[in-house]
Amino acid sequence: MNTLYGNVEHNVLAKAQQIKLLVCDVDGVFSDGRIYLGNDGEELKAFHTKDGFGIKALGASGVDVAIITGRTSAIVEYRMKALNVAHIIQGQEDKLPALIDLIEQLNITIEEVAYIGDDVPDLPCIEAVGLGISVSDGHPLVLRSANYTTFTRGGFGAVRETCDLIMQSQNSLDNASGASI
Repeated sequence: MNTLYGNVEHNVLAKAQQIKLLVCDVDGVFSDGRIYLGNDGEELKAFHTKDGFGIKALGASGVDVAIITGRTSAIVEYRMKALNVAHIIQGQEDKLPALIDLIEQLNITIEEVAYIGDDVPDLPCIEAVGLGISVSDGHPLVLRSANYTTFTRGGFGAVRETCDLIMQSQNSLDNASGASI
Protein backbone atom coordinates (compact mmCIF):
# COMPACT_ATOMS: atom_id res chain seq x y z
CA MET A 1 0.00 0.00 0.00
CA ASN A 2 1.19 3.51 -0.72
CA THR A 3 1.79 5.81 2.27
CA LEU A 4 2.96 9.40 2.48
CA TYR A 5 6.57 8.20 2.49
CA GLY A 6 6.44 5.31 0.04
CA ASN A 7 5.09 1.85 -0.55
CA VAL A 8 4.59 -0.25 2.59
CA GLU A 9 3.71 -3.93 2.84
CA HIS A 10 0.11 -4.66 3.80
CA ASN A 11 1.16 -6.74 6.83
CA VAL A 12 3.04 -3.74 8.26
CA LEU A 13 -0.07 -1.59 8.03
CA ALA A 14 -2.12 -4.38 9.63
CA LYS A 15 0.34 -4.47 12.54
CA ALA A 16 0.33 -0.66 12.81
CA GLN A 17 -3.46 -0.66 12.97
CA GLN A 18 -3.28 -2.57 16.29
CA ILE A 19 -0.80 -0.22 18.01
CA LYS A 20 -1.77 1.37 21.33
CA LEU A 21 1.75 2.30 22.47
CA LEU A 22 4.75 3.63 20.56
CA VAL A 23 8.06 3.20 22.38
CA CYS A 24 11.10 5.08 21.10
CA ASP A 25 14.80 4.94 21.71
CA VAL A 26 16.32 8.43 21.81
CA ASP A 27 19.91 8.62 20.53
CA GLY A 28 19.90 7.76 16.83
CA VAL A 29 16.09 7.91 16.66
CA PHE A 30 14.95 11.29 18.01
CA SER A 31 18.46 12.60 17.42
CA ASP A 32 20.99 11.81 14.72
CA GLY A 33 23.01 9.91 17.31
CA ARG A 34 25.68 12.54 17.80
CA ILE A 35 26.29 13.99 21.26
CA TYR A 36 27.91 17.39 21.50
CA LEU A 37 29.98 17.96 24.64
CA GLY A 38 31.19 21.38 25.74
CA ASN A 39 34.42 22.09 27.59
CA ASP A 40 32.55 22.15 30.89
CA GLY A 41 30.79 18.83 30.23
CA GLU A 42 27.63 20.44 28.90
CA GLU A 43 25.74 18.03 26.66
CA LEU A 44 23.79 19.16 23.62
CA LYS A 45 21.52 17.21 21.25
CA ALA A 46 19.48 18.30 18.25
CA PHE A 47 15.83 17.29 18.02
CA HIS A 48 13.68 17.74 14.92
CA THR A 49 10.41 19.69 15.16
CA LYS A 50 8.78 17.26 12.71
CA ASP A 51 9.20 14.51 15.30
CA GLY A 52 7.72 16.79 17.95
CA PHE A 53 4.59 17.39 15.92
CA GLY A 54 4.29 13.68 15.17
CA ILE A 55 4.48 12.70 18.84
CA LYS A 56 1.89 15.31 19.84
CA ALA A 57 -0.43 14.31 16.99
CA LEU A 58 -0.09 10.59 17.78
CA GLY A 59 -0.88 11.24 21.43
CA ALA A 60 -3.90 13.31 20.46
CA SER A 61 -5.10 10.41 18.30
CA GLY A 62 -5.19 8.14 21.36
CA VAL A 63 -1.90 6.23 21.00
CA ASP A 64 0.31 6.38 24.08
CA VAL A 65 4.02 7.25 23.71
CA ALA A 66 7.04 6.23 25.78
CA ILE A 67 10.81 6.43 25.56
CA ILE A 68 13.28 3.89 26.86
CA THR A 69 16.90 4.94 26.64
CA GLY A 70 20.17 3.61 27.97
CA ARG A 71 21.52 7.01 28.93
CA THR A 72 20.20 9.50 31.46
CA SER A 73 19.97 13.09 30.29
CA ALA A 74 18.25 16.21 31.58
CA ILE A 75 17.89 17.35 27.95
CA VAL A 76 15.88 14.23 27.11
CA GLU A 77 13.68 14.69 30.19
CA TYR A 78 13.01 18.32 29.22
CA ARG A 79 12.27 17.51 25.55
CA MET A 80 9.97 14.58 26.27
CA LYS A 81 8.01 16.50 28.91
CA ALA A 82 7.55 19.32 26.37
CA LEU A 83 6.04 16.72 24.01
CA ASN A 84 3.73 15.37 26.75
CA VAL A 85 5.41 11.95 26.68
CA ALA A 86 3.97 10.29 29.78
CA HIS A 87 6.46 7.44 30.11
CA ILE A 88 10.09 8.57 30.27
CA ILE A 89 12.38 5.68 31.19
CA GLN A 90 16.09 6.54 31.23
CA GLY A 91 19.24 4.73 32.31
CA GLN A 92 18.06 1.32 31.05
CA GLU A 93 20.88 -0.48 29.29
CA ASP A 94 18.74 -3.66 29.26
CA LYS A 95 15.57 -2.22 27.75
CA LEU A 96 13.35 -5.29 27.46
CA PRO A 97 12.56 -5.63 31.20
CA ALA A 98 11.58 -1.94 31.29
CA LEU A 99 9.35 -2.49 28.25
CA ILE A 100 7.68 -5.54 29.82
CA ASP A 101 7.05 -3.59 33.06
CA LEU A 102 5.49 -0.72 31.09
CA ILE A 103 3.24 -3.05 29.11
CA GLU A 104 2.02 -4.63 32.34
CA GLN A 105 1.37 -1.20 33.90
CA LEU A 106 -0.67 -0.12 30.85
CA ASN A 107 -2.51 -3.46 30.67
CA ILE A 108 -1.87 -3.95 26.96
CA THR A 109 -0.39 -6.82 24.97
CA ILE A 110 3.04 -6.94 23.37
CA GLU A 111 1.33 -7.12 19.95
CA GLU A 112 -0.16 -3.67 20.63
CA VAL A 113 3.30 -2.10 20.93
CA ALA A 114 5.52 -0.54 18.27
CA TYR A 115 9.17 0.04 19.09
CA ILE A 116 11.56 2.17 17.03
CA GLY A 117 15.30 1.87 17.49
CA ASP A 118 18.60 2.09 15.67
CA ASP A 119 21.22 -0.11 17.32
CA VAL A 120 21.91 -3.48 18.91
CA PRO A 121 20.63 -2.57 22.43
CA ASP A 122 17.21 -2.09 20.81
CA LEU A 123 17.10 -5.55 19.20
CA PRO A 124 15.36 -7.45 22.05
CA CYS A 125 12.53 -4.90 22.06
CA ILE A 126 12.27 -4.71 18.27
CA GLU A 127 12.05 -8.51 18.08
CA ALA A 128 9.51 -8.78 20.93
CA VAL A 129 6.86 -6.24 19.94
CA GLY A 130 4.03 -6.36 17.43
CA LEU A 131 5.69 -3.81 15.15
CA GLY A 132 9.48 -3.55 15.32
CA ILE A 133 10.87 -0.53 13.49
CA SER A 134 14.37 0.55 12.48
CA VAL A 135 15.39 3.98 11.28
CA SER A 136 16.82 3.88 7.76
CA ASP A 137 20.37 4.39 9.03
CA GLY A 138 20.08 1.75 11.73
CA HIS A 139 22.69 -0.91 12.41
CA PRO A 140 22.54 -3.78 9.88
CA LEU A 141 21.39 -6.26 12.56
CA VAL A 142 18.51 -3.95 13.48
CA LEU A 143 17.59 -3.40 9.84
CA ARG A 144 17.48 -7.16 9.32
CA SER A 145 15.22 -7.79 12.34
CA ALA A 146 12.74 -4.93 11.93
CA ASN A 147 9.27 -5.40 10.46
CA TYR A 148 9.52 -1.91 9.00
CA THR A 149 12.39 0.39 8.10
CA THR A 150 11.68 4.09 7.86
CA PHE A 151 12.47 5.95 4.67
CA THR A 152 13.81 8.76 6.88
CA ARG A 153 17.04 8.76 8.93
CA GLY A 154 17.13 8.99 12.69
CA GLY A 155 17.03 12.58 13.90
CA PHE A 156 15.58 13.84 10.63
CA GLY A 157 11.90 12.91 10.94
CA ALA A 158 11.94 9.11 11.35
CA VAL A 159 9.77 9.38 14.46
CA ARG A 160 7.31 11.59 12.57
CA GLU A 161 7.19 9.04 9.75
CA THR A 162 6.44 6.30 12.29
CA CYS A 163 3.68 8.38 13.88
CA ASP A 164 2.19 9.12 10.45
CA LEU A 165 2.31 5.42 9.54
CA ILE A 166 0.42 4.45 12.69
CA MET A 167 -2.12 7.25 12.29
CA GLN A 168 -2.64 6.46 8.59
CA SER A 169 -3.25 2.79 9.38
CA GLN A 170 -5.74 3.80 12.09
CA ASN A 171 -7.50 6.37 9.86
CA SER A 172 -6.62 9.27 12.17
CA LEU A 173 -3.96 11.02 10.08
CA ASP A 174 -6.42 13.47 8.50
CA ASN A 175 -7.28 14.72 11.99
CA ALA A 176 -3.65 15.14 13.11
CA SER A 177 -3.20 18.02 15.50
CA GLY A 178 -0.56 19.31 17.85
CA ALA A 179 2.15 21.90 18.01
CA SER A 180 5.30 21.89 15.93
CA ILE A 181 7.92 22.33 18.63
